[in-house]
Amino acid sequence: MISSSPAPLLTLWRPILAMLVVIVSSNYLVQFPINDWLTWGAFTFPVAFLVTDLTNRALGNVAARRVALAGFAVAVVVSLALAPWRIAVASGVAFILGQLLDIAAFNRLRAGSWWKAPLIGSVVASVVDTAVFFFLAFYGSDMNWLMLATGDLSIKCLMAALLLAPYRAMLPRLQLRVPVR
Repeated sequence: MISSSPAPLLTLWRPILAMLVVIVSSNYLVQFPINDWLTWGAFTFPVAFLVTDLTNRALGNVAARRVALAGFAVAVVVSLALAPWRIAVASGVAFILGQLLDIAAFNRLRAGSWWKAPLIGSVVASVVDTAVFFFLAFYGSDMNWLMLATGDLSIKCLMAALLLAPYRAMLPRLQLRVPVR
């Protein structure tokens, strides 16, 4: 049974650390286009939804929101040091909107087939995250951000499907760690 009481932040250090690594690397990698329609950040960012979904499955939506908020706070500060301020701010706004949407969608679908909640939550959140991020980060710049957003969203959706394999592989391990109360 999943507890409705929040897990202490200290017990969430692994997903918070994973979230930090994903966000900071994605904020850095989004600055480097692979071609006219894709950046390297599209391959790393979907792992943030994997982290949130695993936390949500194991500890519930309250813990998942705490991981998203803690990851957001720490990552934006670090990202400001590694990326231009506009990218760091755009990433923060898009990230928290996308994460909260993913958590809400996952929670609504959690009782269904094992793959529906993480896949649908990640795809829906990726659409919002991508639109908000690219608009805020690159609107008015010389970069063809609409083409980049389309390419990145395509890869994020593909990654959402591919990340179902590690999600499924982790399920038995997570179920052993769910506190019984």
